[in-house]
Amino acid sequence: MFAALKADFLAELAKRDTLYVADLFGGSQPEHRVNVRVINELAWHNLFIRTLLVRPTAAELDGFVPEYTIIDLPSFVADPARHGCRSETVIAVNFSEKLILIGGTKYAGEMKKSVFGILNYLLPEKGVMPMHCSANIGPDGKTAVFFGLSGTGKTTLSADASRTLIGDDEHGWSDTAVFNFEGGCYAKMIRLSPEAEPEIFATTKRFGTVLENVVIDRETRELDFDDNSLAENSRGSYPIDFIPNASEDNLGPVPANLIFLTADAYGVLPPIARLTPDQAMYHFLSGYTARVAGTEIGVTEPEATFSTCFGAPFMPRHPSVYGNLLKERIAKGGVKCWLVNTGWSGGKATMPGISRMPIKATRALLNAALDGSLNGAEFKKDPNFGFEVPVAVPGVDSKLLDPRGAWADGAEYDKTAQDLVRKFIDNFAQFADHVDESVRQAAPTAA
Repeated sequence: MFAALKADFLAELAKRDTLYVADLFGGSQPEHRVNVRVINELAWHNLFIRTLLVRPTAAELDGFVPEYTIIDLPSFVADPARHGCRSETVIAVNFSEKLILIGGTKYAGEMKKSVFGILNYLLPEKGVMPMHCSANIGPDGKTAVFFGLSGTGKTTLSADASRTLIGDDEHGWSDTAVFNFEGGCYAKMIRLSPEAEPEIFATTKRFGTVLENVVIDRETRELDFDDNSLAENSRGSYPIDFIPNASEDNLGPVPANLIFLTADAYGVLPPIARLTPDQAMYHFLSGYTARVAGTEIGVTEPEATFSTCFGAPFMPRHPSVYGNLLKERIAKGGVKCWLVNTGWSGGKATMPGISRMPIKATRALLNAALDGSLNGAEFKKDPNFGFEVPVAVPGVDSKLLDPRGAWADGAEYDKTAQDLVRKFIDNFAQFADHVDESVRQAAPTAA
């Protein structure tokens, strides 16, 4: 059926008077990158992918030979019976032919995700850990990696004026470096604040930034980032050098800290917790966050979602391949691991008067973890999840550090926490036979 799909794509290409072609790299570390040729019918899609992938120099383009080709035709209507797909939208990846066919969707992100999937397949064979994460470098020269699903703060927290940005979404961890797969950033724009996210907000004023689903006043041409009438998932893509403190070569040292981000809408998890290597592998394979009302059609209550390795749709190998690679690299580098909840405190997100974690508090806790000062704090063991939670941190309200104490009804917290624990346990059952006993023992405790 792929042969039929390919033939129909090529026939559609032949009908076009104008096409846009870009030759680009997936990956910033030369020995681990792939050459990609992208063919688009829409000019803005071509601008998008030129922004999001790594742009070769003129010298690198001389004699450029693509290893993989992406053909992106939003107007193409797939036939499920003929093409073996589930709908009129199709994203087909053929590793044998090194060809990716995208049709029936104007969502430009499918192109970058396809390259992410290619690298996720190829790099583990070379001992390189592919990661759905952001990464930055502190003033001390140490790299921090932020894993997280959409909406957990991966882009926001990595764009810190005091740190050097490596990238906001997709990276590899080799023996010598953390390297960005991309040459640009893809940030959420909904409710973007110039006070909380000044570096990202500034990109919306720059020529060349591509905005998707952002409402613009037809008369004044002013942007309204609070208007979600087109979609909750509004986006902006821009070259990484639009961020003033971005790394010039998209590279940094191997990590000193790993941060797993979650937006817990149940109000159960603490704003920060310290993990053992086994707990880190457990939470990496779990890939937990929660969806809340307004983010997806039909979601009216908090809903737990688990995306293996924080990027399940783009991880073509068995999850244990990535989990074991991560655990080995944590052990080899003595990497500190943290779980950071950017979600809600004091109750479920749908309860009256319950608000999301203050970003200032999240940044203060992160800074304490990354500069090492948090290691000297007093910690206590969380009774449900077993990880260590700081009792007090300068500049942060101690009530925020105690999730149960933040609830008006402690018994209701206990019930909600145990419900979430069982969701974790049920989800992890699929990995139990593929991990060491020590990782199985890192599971949360059901009452």
